[in-house]
Amino acid sequence: MAFHKVFAHFTLLLITLSLVYATDPTQLQDFCVATNDPHNARFVNGLFCKNSKDTTPEDFFFKGLDVPAKLNALGSGATQVNPMNLAGLNTLGISVARLDFAPYGLILPHIHPRASEVFTVLDGTIYVGFTSIQSNGGNKLLAKVLNKGDVFVFPQGLIHFQLNIGNTSAVGFSSFSSQNPGLVSIPDAVFGAEPPINDDVLSKGFQLDTNVIKLLKSKFATGN
Repeated sequence: MAFHKVFAHFTLLLITLSLVYATDPTQLQDFCVATNDPHNARFVNGLFCKNSKDTTPEDFFFKGLDVPAKLNALGSGATQVNPMNLAGLNTLGISVARLDFAPYGLILPHIHPRASEVFTVLDGTIYVGFTSIQSNGGNKLLAKVLNKGDVFVFPQGLIHFQLNIGNTSAVGFSSFSSQNPGLVSIPDAVFGAEPPINDDVLSKGFQLDTNVIKLLKSKFATGN
């Protein structure tokens, strides 16, 4: 009887493992349209691998995270480290970034569709937060003021932000659970899409006058 129980548990374990390994890999881009013409192919789920006998220490090395990033109009900037500038990260499922903030600099509400983010404050005081969908259908803000040495986690795919609330520059370091986490800025995606989203859709969805929608689009239009 004991043998049959052990055998049943072992069989169940094998079935479970087969289901786990049968799943598709997580995508590394928004989509990948199939093509039968290899000469017309532009991207794969990851990058092609160098022959291991040709690898060098430089393939696993990046220099430059000590240099502040160039800041945008909102007073924030990022230096990303991913397989495009650190080839050895390819297929490892991780990437990092240095985030720089001017006094009161902001990183707009955004999502990373393919990664969770672990954010560490290296210097300064930064207000961070993300929104989470509740069981009753509402949205809850989970936010906190971080100081030097503090760590905060943003779960994959949830809207989050970072704001320097100090009158001095601030620096943070982010680690991602994907080599290509992606970044979708909410205001840019909604009001700066090309071609633009219909004014009536946004006016009704945000319950704003069409003239206000046009003003917002002018601020987030590509190139602004």
